[in-house]
Amino acid sequence: MKKICIVAGARPNFIKVAPLIRAIDRTDGICYRLVYTGRSDDPTLEDSLFSDLQIPHPDAFLDADCENLNELTGKVMSAFEHYIENNPADVVIVVDDLASTMAAAIVTKKQGLKLAHLVAGTRSFDIKMPKEINRLVIDGLSDLLFTAGMSNNSITNREGTEQSRVYMVGNILIDNLRFIHSRWQRPAVFDDLSLCEGEYLVFTLNRKALLSDVANLQSMLQAMVTKAGSVPIVAPLRGKAKDIVCRLLAEMEFGSRVSVIEPLGYLEFGYLTSHAKGIITDSGNVAEEATFNAVPCITLNSYTEHIETVKVGTNVLVGEDAEQLSHAVDAIVSGCCKPCAIPERWDGRSAERIVSILLNV
Repeated sequence: MKKICIVAGARPNFIKVAPLIRAIDRTDGICYRLVYTGRSDDPTLEDSLFSDLQIPHPDAFLDADCENLNELTGKVMSAFEHYIENNPADVVIVVDDLASTMAAAIVTKKQGLKLAHLVAGTRSFDIKMPKEINRLVIDGLSDLLFTAGMSNNSITNREGTEQSRVYMVGNILIDNLRFIHSRWQRPAVFDDLSLCEGEYLVFTLNRKALLSDVANLQSMLQAMVTKAGSVPIVAPLRGKAKDIVCRLLAEMEFGSRVSVIEPLGYLEFGYLTSHAKGIITDSGNVAEEATFNAVPCITLNSYTEHIETVKVGTNVLVGEDAEQLSHAVDAIVSGCCKPCAIPERWDGRSAERIVSILLNV
């Protein structure tokens, strides 16, 4: 029996590993344990997330939770080392590019275990970004690099990675969308705000770089709201992002133009974004989902981990530039958006490919 340890470091990771868990459950000769590096009472991990994804709660929680990334790395390394010594695995799978992901990767190799990186080969090419360092370390240590597309394969090739270690399995996030698409749930907020499908914008925000420059964020919010005109904006926000955005909107007297709502469950959020006129976000996952749903998307960043969403999808990058954001929102509102297609290997079979590879390594 091939034993797999799957490590998740944040809420979005569960969305990406869910198809893999379901595929393992359907396959003989392989089993898994799911480990979360955070706390069991993490408020972002609502029970509905796991029922919506049709996966069980984690088998173990490492309870590492702190703001300082170096301190977090040390705590995860210590806790995961203890865990893996008591729960041996043949392969450890880590996801994306968090500090906790890097910590688990380092411990895995120090224990002499095989390491697999899900969503490998992503780069911003900005070494000043902590996540870029994490990506380089994780990919450098990994025995199996599962990439989403040819652009990611090209990056690993340029960096000298042995191509026998690189597998283009496709975008596993799309496995989830295809699996769950028929179960989207229309949120009550549609009736509360008198929203109509295809006639509103969705705005999400989380990046620390955007939240830390309040003056520029205010300019971007002004550009977004001004160009949206009469098109309502719905903003599911939490924590610091919610506090800052609500304060800025009140100061600009735009409070009535943007409806800041509580975060939605996965199925409700999927319905909200898939039926929007357009999306403004700093989330790579949301941008990928928008491309799959053929919904115009503006990403508040200068790069994307999945350039396919820009090259053939609906995604437009505007960085942190209010003027570019203004033009992009105007294009959505006026219906002048570029045509889009579904990128290669966004076919919903990524998890099947991964399981097949795991059984043969």
